[in-house]
Order: sequence, then structure tokens, then C-alpha cells
Amino acid sequence: MIRHNGTVSDARVHCDVWWASPAQADPALGRFLDAHERERRARLRQEADRDRYIVAHALARLVVAREAGCTPEEVAFELRCPNCDGADRAPHGKPVPVGPAAGLEVSISHSGDRVAVALARGHAVGVDVEEVSSRRDTAGLAGMALTPGEQAALRSLPGDRTTGDFFTYWARKEALLKASGEGIYAGLTSVEVSSPDEPGRVLAWTSPGAPPVGRVRLVDLDAGPLYRAALAVLGPAGPEVAAHDAGPLLAAAAGGDPVADGSGGQGQGHPEGGQRHAAGQVDALPDAAAPHDL
Repeated sequence: MIRHNGTVSDARVHCDVWWASPAQADPALGRFLDAHERERRARLRQEADRDRYIVAHALARLVVAREAGCTPEEVAFELRCPNCDGADRAPHGKPVPVGPAAGLEVSISHSGDRVAVALARGHAVGVDVEEVSSRRDTAGLAGMALTPGEQAALRSLPGDRTTGDFFTYWARKEALLKASGEGIYAGLTSVEVSSPDEPGRVLAWTSPGAPPVGRVRLVDLDAGPLYRAALAVLGPAGPEVAAHDAGPLLAAAAGGDPVADGSGGQGQGHPEGGQRHAAGQVDALPDAAAPHDL
């Protein structure tokens, strides 16, 4: 709620979700990574992981700069973990824009052929995308990631949907833990969400850093038929989500013109479709569990 001249009105939180692919990786995007990010990317063994990393982190800096009205080189992130003071570990936690981009909130996720970056102003956000893979031991993972109530709900759903529904649960829960800044270290069973055949909703949240459930909004995103994705926003009202194809922005940046085509393909969604989502709208070990992927 926002008060104007003594009146109370609903105000949706505007959130941009930018979709990209690791196939859009280009060595020229490396100039948008800071020294810590370049070092971390270099430690990744698989080329596919390095491609996801460079696309995700370059895109985060580009879209934050675009929103803040500054150059990508001026954008800096602080990694903040709400569970420790950082004295005993390397920098880690949720990336928080500082400097000219202070006040913006960003979240990063990647899995398979999808890279997602969510951006909002003044409200914490968390995004998660998961590739639906029958190669995963979803039965074993369910015992670790789902509460007893969620496990019972999953068993009650049609068997041919079990794998996809499990990843709906995972994406919703991790998006929430990213929004709070706790990450999966808080434990996926610390948060309980609605059944995959219902609109996303938080039923309970018991971790130490959990926000009031009444100030949590959860929406499923369309990331394509072989993926499940969700967006969490900590705010007073449901989000209005604008989906963007990041391809033009990344191509311009790789070509030396990071501000070319500033529209960034607004409304295009992920490369196979996806437009706008209102709160609760549902459209047709997971990669996003990486500590840097917040």
C-alpha cells in the first residue's frame, strides 16, 4: 500500500525479467565482469558453465546500468549474506547494486539453455529457473527439498507430471530464498509453498531471515515447456512483470555499444515466447543452486 494525501492505494511492484541463452556468450562480454567474477568464471571446468556465467553476470551489469542511467563500468555489486558477517569466508551472498545503481535489486539464475536476470527498484527480488530433467533423482531430492505436506501433495498429482511438478516446487522455493538473501543454505524445507496445480503462494516460512508471509509475492514464469521458473518479490502488492529478450542488448554490448537498442526487445520474453505475468498467474541437483546464483 502507498499513501497519497491520506488515502491508501494498491501499487504493483514493477519487475523486469531478462531472458538470455548461454549460446549468446562472447569473449567480449568479459569486460563487464569485475576481477572477482572473472576469477570465479575461470575456475569453472565446463565450457557450458563458463558460458552461462559470463552471459548471466554481464547481463546483470548491463540491465542494472540501463535502469540506473549509468555506464556498465560504473555498476558495482556488494555480496551480502544475512547469515554471517563475512569475516570467515570469501565474499558471498546476494549481489546488491551500490554506487549510482543503489536502490535497485537484482537476482540471477541459469539452468540448461536458460539465463534469467530479474530487476526491481526498492523491493527485494529472487528469480529461479530449472531445466526439467528426468535424469535427476527427483524422488531422493524430494525428501531433502520438500516438506511433508509438499511431498504428500506431489504424490497426489498425476504420475506423468511428477518430474515437472517437482521442479515447479524447487523453482518457487529457491526464488523465495534468493529474495530474502538467505539462499538454499537456509534449507529448502524452511519454506512451504502451494501445490504446483495452484497459483504460487507461500504457506509457511520458518527460516531465521524469513519475511512476514503477508509481504511475499510469488509468480510462476513461462520459461518454455522443458523448464520451470518462478519470481519472488518482497513487497506490499503483487508484481507486474515485463519480460525481455536480452539478445539485442548482449549483441550490442559484445559489439562495443552497450547502450545500442535500449529497448532490449521489451515484451519478447524468453527466446521461445512469454510476455507479461500478474501475481499468481501460471504459464504453461538443479543448476540454480550455485552460491553465486542469487
